Amino acid sequence: MINIRKATPADAQALLDIYAPYVTDTAITFEYDVPSLDDFRHRIETFSAHYPYLVAEEDGVIVGYSYAHRLRERAAYQWCVETTIYLDRNHRHEHIGTVLYQALEKALERQGIKNMYASITVPDNEADRKYIPKTSPLFHEHLGFTEVGHFHQCGWKFNRWFDMIWMEKLIGDRKNPEKMNSK
Repeated sequence: MINIRKATPADAQALLDIYAPYVTDTAITFEYDVPSLDDFRHRIETFSAHYPYLVAEEDGVIVGYSYAHRLRERAAYQWCVETTIYLDRNHRHEHIGTVLYQALEKALERQGIKNMYASITVPDNEADRKYIPKTSPLFHEHLGFTEVGHFHQCGWKFNRWFDMIWMEKLIGDRKNPEKMNSK
């Protein structure tokens, strides 16, 4: 049974343990160095102050997390967020990501968010597959996202260039929003 709950700064070590292999072994994130525990705790506090930051637990153990943060700083973008998800590498392909992302989407919709975006590294050639699985675009597509942009050779990691795509999902009604709801 998967339990979804809000992340707290006390979860930082468990989340960092999930995230670190993505930094060191993949181009899924363009971060070069694993953040310190204090830096990661600060990220949780900063993002969760305004947007949902959720963890997935199985038998009391955190197996994944997902969060949103503001897409751009200008006021007109306040209804748009970039979303992120990371799963413990031993718990991929168990539908945990789907449950976690659906919970994130519901929380964002309650908050008045209208557009969800995902920035995804994609392979440019077969050699890139060592660093990037092909599953992330398919996962997002399954959840209703569509590709809206492709950036060529924009990220440098592991002594090679990587492409990145942006995917988008429109959520909620498209009425004229009066103000942003709190989370």
